[in-house]
Amino acid sequence: MNSNDGIALPPSAASAHKRRELVFLILAGIFVTNAIVAELIGGKLFTWGPFTMSLGVLPWPVVFLATDLVNEYFGKNGVRRLTFLTVALIIYAFAVLFIGIVIPAAGFSPVDDEAFQKVFGQSLWIIFGSLVAFLVSQFVDVFVFWAVRAKTEGKYLWLRATGSTAVSQLIDTFVILGIAFYLPGKLSLNEYMITSASNYSYKLAIAVALTPLIYLGHNVIDRFLGERQAEDLIEEAAEKSLHGK
Repeated sequence: MNSNDGIALPPSAASAHKRRELVFLILAGIFVTNAIVAELIGGKLFTWGPFTMSLGVLPWPVVFLATDLVNEYFGKNGVRRLTFLTVALIIYAFAVLFIGIVIPAAGFSPVDDEAFQKVFGQSLWIIFGSLVAFLVSQFVDVFVFWAVRAKTEGKYLWLRATGSTAVSQLIDTFVILGIAFYLPGKLSLNEYMITSASNYSYKLAIAVALTPLIYLGHNVIDRFLGERQAEDLIEEAAEKSLHGK
């Protein structure tokens, strides 16, 4: 017999509970890992066709993909828990990078102070911008997701997933690039607007392209939990998120 908050559960219920926890843990790992990696590599810009983008755009769509799945199965509270956890870890990363910049490199270090500062000093601005952009965009994502779900009465998963991502990434892109590149003078206003538009266009295209993965993830989770258990979890998340119960 296992227990949940001190209450003994029958073996079948305990197994279902463990599966739910494992699903949340996997989604949380995907969410947090991609968010932090995006922070660390975001200082490098690259061009791809007509787009000029930060490398941070590569893992970031996965964050929003994970957000949509957490929204679907664990509701607003699940996303909020992950958001605050990720913010705490981003702050921790900020502190470690700052300490790393302050500590002088050894004379024989293959990475000297100037190189380290050039790479991770820019990441500090990225991280600061992300703290603001991430919090705002995540809460906007949650609001739009559940507003669309309520309007469509739980239908059209693609609409609430892609729609919430489209709106939240618009905010995320312009806020983070503004703080990370425009405010410290790394980009002019014109360069900032072009880069932001390019980043958002890319993110929007990727969000649309990743729509089948939402259904794939949904199907995998349903099979892992069992159709009935998955439906119960979704209904529970909807009840709490839409009615505050």
